[in-house]
Amino acid sequence: MNERRDERAGRPESPPTRDTGDRHISLGTSAGRWVLFTTVLASGMALLDSTVVNVALPTLGRGLHADMAGLQWTVNAYTLTLAGLILLGGSLGDRYGRRKIFLIGVVWFAAASAACGLAPNIEVLIGARALQGVGGALLTPGSLAIIQASFARSDRPKAVGAWSGLGGVAAAVGPLLGGWLVESVGWRWVFLINLPVAVVVVLVAVRHVPETRDPGAGGHFDVLGAALAALALAGVTYGLIEPGTGKVALIAGIALGAAFVWLEIHRSPRALVPVGIFASRVFTSVNVVTLVMYAAMGVLTFILVVQLQVSSGFSPIEAGTSMLPLTVLMLLLSAPAGELAKRIGPRTPMTLGTLVCAGALLLLSRVGAGASYWVDVLPAVALFGLGLAATVAPLTATVLASAEERYAGVASGVNNAVARTGGLLAVAAIPPLVGLTGASYTDPSDFTAGFHASMLSCAALMAAASLITFLFIRGNVLADPERHEPERRTYCPVDAPPIEEDCEKRSPARS
Repeated sequence: MNERRDERAGRPESPPTRDTGDRHISLGTSAGRWVLFTTVLASGMALLDSTVVNVALPTLGRGLHADMAGLQWTVNAYTLTLAGLILLGGSLGDRYGRRKIFLIGVVWFAAASAACGLAPNIEVLIGARALQGVGGALLTPGSLAIIQASFARSDRPKAVGAWSGLGGVAAAVGPLLGGWLVESVGWRWVFLINLPVAVVVVLVAVRHVPETRDPGAGGHFDVLGAALAALALAGVTYGLIEPGTGKVALIAGIALGAAFVWLEIHRSPRALVPVGIFASRVFTSVNVVTLVMYAAMGVLTFILVVQLQVSSGFSPIEAGTSMLPLTVLMLLLSAPAGELAKRIGPRTPMTLGTLVCAGALLLLSRVGAGASYWVDVLPAVALFGLGLAATVAPLTATVLASAEERYAGVASGVNNAVARTGGLLAVAAIPPLVGLTGASYTDPSDFTAGFHASMLSCAALMAAASLITFLFIRGNVLADPERHEPERRTYCPVDAPPIEEDCEKRSPARS
């Protein structure tokens, strides 16, 4: 058997012997359905939270008298801790028990959600959102790890496919639910609704989910590496959001980032991110594309629903559903795009797909006062969905196929972290650069000017992603049959279906 390495700690693992809980269960049994229900409900809770918050931002900001930086931190505080700790959270589950860490994450997430819902001011809300990210980092990898460890090998692709597909449904429902909650009972219920869901997850998991762990999990966690990465991101993010007062934080963040890279180079094989994975030029290039592309996507999802409410007069529920066609197109077209990329290589669909996304963002830059959903918003969102569907599945498959077999797991983890980092930094940097500061989100004309500049910036990022793809992603790594391994373990982002080649034909890798 070829040696593989744990995606978070880089240690060797042997899948057939790594689980020490109850015997594997079948998907068609009552026990299997309970496990699937629990993991889908928990990950769906976290996914819904990440999608509904953006819809609530204008109402939330006015209610707490927050400025534009406060809205940025409301989004980024969660992403920051989640991105910095998600790989470490997976390692904790392998060592101490996947169900145990999963349940700790669920309870933690619920407690932080309560703090968010009861926050008296924006500062408390931001702190609670950061704590939410810690809970998400514990429960998110655990949900998929429980499926992989609990189900019989023959049922795992079906179970992961069901988990992924239902995650896509949650992504579609989230903005609609968020808009309804904001309009009917208030923005605080965007967070408080997580509490009853968490209670159900805990009760069912304690009774029906078997405990599993990796008996080979040992050695030392790369806690220092995780801490350096999180602190580096925090420093850079603060420096970008607060350019006037955050210069020291920005410099410190860059220095800590350099220290993280140095540590990972000299700490292999115990590094959080084994540097050997970057020996592949294609892998490195596709992650650069991911960083740039998801930077543009992060700004779009942050700012469009605010623009539609502040400047175009849309209600929260109308703004929340504006991106629904994107999710539908991703669910319908990602599988065919993945199949096409296997035949002709990922370069062409990724190059054209990101160019189409750039064109869609140029169209969205026209959205302003009195915009019509059917004329101004829907065509651009649909075009963006077509471009994204052509890009994401080939990108995901290329990430896995371009890394060495032993790095299959860490490849998906690195790509997730890169995607989150791109969105995190762009949401921090672009609004201040285009003049969206202070109370600008309460002034329709000021916000519209900043929105237009933001969309042009995002279009330029997508065009850059297209150029990088065209120049550096050559050949067809997807055509190598030896690259496909059905037993790959992956850990997915909280706001999307998993990066998993077995699920690739069933749903998008991210949305």
